Amino acid sequence: MDGVDAFLDVTLADDLENEFTLQSFNTRVDRMTEILRNRDMLLGLGDGGAHLDMLCDSGYPTYVLGTWVRERGALTLEEAVRRMTSDPADFFGIRDRGRLAPGMAADVAIFDARTVASGGRPERLYDLPGGAKRMVMRSRGIEYTIVNGAVTWERGALTGAAAGQVLRS
Repeated sequence: MDGVDAFLDVTLADDLENEFTLQSFNTRVDRMTEILRNRDMLLGLGDGGAHLDMLCDSGYPTYVLGTWVRERGALTLEEAVRRMTSDPADFFGIRDRGRLAPGMAADVAIFDARTVASGGRPERLYDLPGGAKRMVMRSRGIEYTIVNGAVTWERGALTGAAAGQVLRS
């Protein structure tokens, strides 16, 4: 059977209540390692919320730490953390973030370097206003998240603290 016909048959059989997604990855480890090691590249991911109703891919930092640091050795742990913290803060001119130092905001993620990883598969959640759906890529191995000195995530659950603020450069 033709692939398109199979998709259409499945869609009709499900009374249009299904969704097809395509997950793409950079599969050339050598090229990705080269890109990740290039100091001219800013590690990050963001579309300004343009695709909020489709994918919350906030698991990318744990994917970098689990896959490209621990499993593939493309970066050291220290280099990866710096590339995802002080490099973007410096680039965007956010002077009180990105480092652990006196006078800086106390934003800290405490993780287990042996288990930190991306969940691997997105999960469908209906947590947007009006019950709208989105796909969320969960992370593993994050023990605590501290924002402005308040613990906001503790051992797999939100604490209820809302200490964040909008940042401007």
